[in-house]
Amino acid sequence: MTRVALITGGQQGIGLGIARALHAAGFRIAICADHPVDSPEVQAVCKELGAEYFTHDLNTLGGEAEVVSAVENTLGPITCYVSNAGVPALVRDDMLEMRAESFDHVLSVNLRGAFFLAQAVARRMLAVPSDPYRSLHFITSVSAAMASVERAEYCMSKAAAAMMSQLYAARLAGAGIGVFDIRPGIIDTAMTAAVKEAYDAKIADGLVPAGRWGQPADVGQVVAALAGGAFAYATGTVIPVDGGLSVQQL
Repeated sequence: MTRVALITGGQQGIGLGIARALHAAGFRIAICADHPVDSPEVQAVCKELGAEYFTHDLNTLGGEAEVVSAVENTLGPITCYVSNAGVPALVRDDMLEMRAESFDHVLSVNLRGAFFLAQAVARRMLAVPSDPYRSLHFITSVSAAMASVERAEYCMSKAAAAMMSQLYAARLAGAGIGVFDIRPGIIDTAMTAAVKEAYDAKIADGLVPAGRWGQPADVGQVVAALAGGAFAYATGTVIPVDGGLSVQQL
């Protein structure tokens, strides 16, 4: 039976790394984002992976059930959902200077929008049983547990998303649907480009035990392994993908 993966923000960065890994594992790929369908990023991933693209803005509630139906009408039942799309703080600054606009923007996308799209997917999975192993993957961050006072709204959104993953794991375990919290560390993407020089120096000084930046493919390989079902009984697991960054050391 066809396995279908829906990935939010799968046209770039970590999401694209996940899309490539799942495609290589035999999944048909659906990408969901608020980019124009004719944007270079969307067109490139559709051509490379034979992906189908569906427009959905996580910042605006409504239409979640419709986009899930559109994916299933085009490709078949969703067997793997990856909640990956997210936004950073509007401005990296002292948390004492944070503005409500940045807080609202980050929480609206990273938590509220992410929750309700996952809810629509979970409802459909429960309503339409399927033979292939099914799973939800929340791409949170090491920032769910590691504080960065210059982007407090991002850290809070990821900490809440980590609890969201635990809640979905508890709710869906009885139906055999696996749920995982994937926590990337310092990953080389457009989102981190503005701080690349600073993190280059920190990594050189030993911040990351693995001694290098993470790549989107590093995250993709983990998601693809989990989506295959070999870790089904480990539902609810938190998996850092950070080269040892979050390991506590003396």
